[in-house]
Amino acid sequence: MLKQVSRSSFVKLHDSLHRYADRCGSDPHVVACLAFLCEAERPFEREQKDGHFTGSAWLVDADGERVLLTHHRKLNRWLQLGGHADGDSDLAAVALREAGEESGLAGLVVESDIFDVDRHWIPERKREPGHWHYDVRYVVRAGKGDAFVISEESLELAWVSIRSIAGDDGADESLRRMARKWLARG
Repeated sequence: MLKQVSRSSFVKLHDSLHRYADRCGSDPHVVACLAFLCEAERPFEREQKDGHFTGSAWLVDADGERVLLTHHRKLNRWLQLGGHADGDSDLAAVALREAGEESGLAGLVVESDIFDVDRHWIPERKREPGHWHYDVRYVVRAGKGDAFVISEESLELAWVSIRSIAGDDGADESLRRMARKWLARG
């Protein structure tokens, strides 16, 4: 079957995931993402029912001390901002777009290197079957202003201390992992 992903899109993400793996070591999430990228017919489309790529933002304030989290309306959990690629294979651009849409913040800047990778199960909901999200995460930096606007996708938004997330055993495991990575960057 012919893949619907352009060769350049495939190579760009494939190479980025390998560079991330070289920096961060062996990671089952990266292995799963690479396998999915190579096997899926339409990996950036929601119509790929078994799973699809998403882009997320580790949205840090100007001082790099806090991250903006969303109390996700559908999942009822505190998470990083992000969303579906909807056909866009530039996942850094997806992360930046989603951060702006979900926070209302202007002047955001995305780093080009992958910050984190996660593969997680999204449970069945209404007419949507359960499926995997292959989530590629990027650092997005806020400017001086941090007054956000809550979108329809969130129950709430909050700036949260990155140090407090790293030490909170009750926080989402992937949030703790990203907080530890951020703190290790110095």
